[in-house]
Amino acid sequence: MENFNINPDDLINFVMTFGPKLLAAIATLVIGLWIVKFVVKGVKKGLNKSSVDDALVAFLKSLVSILLKVMVYITALSMLGIQMTSFIAVLGAAGLAVGLALQGSLSNFAGGVLILFFKPFKVGDFIERGSESGTVERIDILYTVLQTPNNQEVVIPNGQLANAAITNYSAKETRRAIFPVGIGYTSDVKKAREVILRVLKEDERILEDPAPIVVLTNLGDSSLDLSARAWTSTENYWGFLWDNLEKIKEELDKEGIEIPFPQRDVHLIKED
Repeated sequence: MENFNINPDDLINFVMTFGPKLLAAIATLVIGLWIVKFVVKGVKKGLNKSSVDDALVAFLKSLVSILLKVMVYITALSMLGIQMTSFIAVLGAAGLAVGLALQGSLSNFAGGVLILFFKPFKVGDFIERGSESGTVERIDILYTVLQTPNNQEVVIPNGQLANAAITNYSAKETRRAIFPVGIGYTSDVKKAREVILRVLKEDERILEDPAPIVVLTNLGDSSLDLSARAWTSTENYWGFLWDNLEKIKEELDKEGIEIPFPQRDVHLIKED
């Protein structure tokens, strides 16, 4: 076995040439990672001040940390003379391929980030999108889960929610309840209005401002169509609506005000 001899001059030249690069790379790595840690803390602090959802804060913190650390490692390796151009090109091509393969998931991911950041709705809100409606049970990074009034679970991709019109019934503290009432053509409209307003004002859940109103909206085929409108808190909306609709019917019956059903006159013509 031949002896492996190291030329002292070659070793000195190697240390003199590669040593400064190694020290510079190590220094860049240490300082870079320290700066990354400082930046990530700043990002987290800023997001917390802006009341961003905790799930989004954790995700963005991890994303910023990973991206910055990759940049630090690439910079340190480049300082050692390692060619990173080919590696970056391969990494970019792989990222493009993965992006095309996961196009739908990336759309849902982007939608989830937008929902968590801009908060068009939050957990506990009752929302409606198209034919689907329910209480928001959970907002994940890819999907939002609704619980319907029938206790069914509906899972909707965030990409669809971020790009569609959404009605949030819980966004405001107050809501207007509308009571459609039809009375007969022979009934007294003013008296019917007084009865309906009296019923609504007796309910403690009604709001005085805006004041309740009853208006004649249509001269129908079989009835005079009235619309009673009153405001209440969002949490009391359904009870206020259902209870008073039934009570309005009872009070109109007591006052002898007819609530008609659809009618049609048929004329028979007898030929000789």
